[in-house]
Amino acid sequence: MVILGSGIKAVFVIGFLKIPIRIEESRKIIHVDMDAFFASVEEREHPYYKKKCLIVAQDPRKNHHHGVVTTANYNARKYGVHSAMPAQQAVELIPREKLVIAPPNFELYRKVSNYIHGIFADVTDVYQSVALDEAYLDVTKNKLDENNTVKIANYIQQRIIKETRLTCSVGISYNKFLAKMASDYRKPFGRTIILGEYAEDFLKPIPIEKFNGIGKAMQKKLHDMDVYTGEDLQNLDQDIFLKTFGKLGYVMFRRVHGIDDSPVNNHRLRKSIGRERTYNMNLVLDKQVEQELHFLADLVSKDLKKQRQHGKTIVLKLRNSEFETITKRMSFQDYVQNSDEIYRVAKGIYDKLKVSDQKIRLLGITVTNLDPLSYQEVSLKLFKDGGTNE
Repeated sequence: MVILGSGIKAVFVIGFLKIPIRIEESRKIIHVDMDAFFASVEEREHPYYKKKCLIVAQDPRKNHHHGVVTTANYNARKYGVHSAMPAQQAVELIPREKLVIAPPNFELYRKVSNYIHGIFADVTDVYQSVALDEAYLDVTKNKLDENNTVKIANYIQQRIIKETRLTCSVGISYNKFLAKMASDYRKPFGRTIILGEYAEDFLKPIPIEKFNGIGKAMQKKLHDMDVYTGEDLQNLDQDIFLKTFGKLGYVMFRRVHGIDDSPVNNHRLRKSIGRERTYNMNLVLDKQVEQELHFLADLVSKDLKKQRQHGKTIVLKLRNSEFETITKRMSFQDYVQNSDEIYRVAKGIYDKLKVSDQKIRLLGITVTNLDPLSYQEVSLKLFKDGGTNE
């Protein structure tokens, strides 16, 4: 177990003024991150895999070199394999005699995840599912009546390994950002505590690519500014953060100084994401319908990206001038999130409905059968061999 610091320290710069800010350490936050979750579940079901380099993905050798690594066991990671890597590239990195490729079994992963989340619910009602394999828990008040956060984290780890034969890493801190950074610090089966006094020191050597909330676009801008580590971030003035990155810059400025007030939101994952519009003037031309479908698909795509979701089913809803409502859906084996893909599917459904002679009063597009983006992302084979009408 790694314990990093205790106490209070932070300085904010506003213009030429340095204003000391007290870090609020009253909350007790735990971030639980399952270790190589999909791969670990597969190893549990197939112990033989433990001795191999396991990749969870569609086999690119059987899938026209397509597919993306959802996760890999730690044996495979020694060869440089990581999540989101093209599966074909991963295959080329690992000696053939050591390689095992297992197709994702999402139904099983959901079942195991639900069980683990049940353990979280036994500890606190205030937990936030980020994905199937990770969650934030606010244990400031908890059902164990335990004040020692380390004991609570140990209870969670031991229950998970005893009841599921899987391991997790936990990060303990006074806010979500640091708890997340802590859970990544020692893997697998790690436990790291970050307290206020050494929060800044902990963040100094970490590459900005490892900072939760800093995406590739922001990374590029920071690299252009010769910013590569947490220490480099801490040396930037608040004014630079604000001018360069706006609201997100302010959030990141606070985080690199150990401050994050965001709450643990105990909400359920959304089951669908959609948009619809009702028109005062009915749509009478196919060109008008196409334009609106483009618009709706773009809105839905942005919502999906904002929620970090993608789905396998697209639903088209329309209502004609006679107030008759038609709903038709199409499901695919692969995930969809891209605006153009959503449009093409919705337009394909519309064409098959053969309603171009009707006046359209309402149009709507919804994506259902959602999963977090941590799931596999592969190219969508539209209307060839993957789609099913429902």
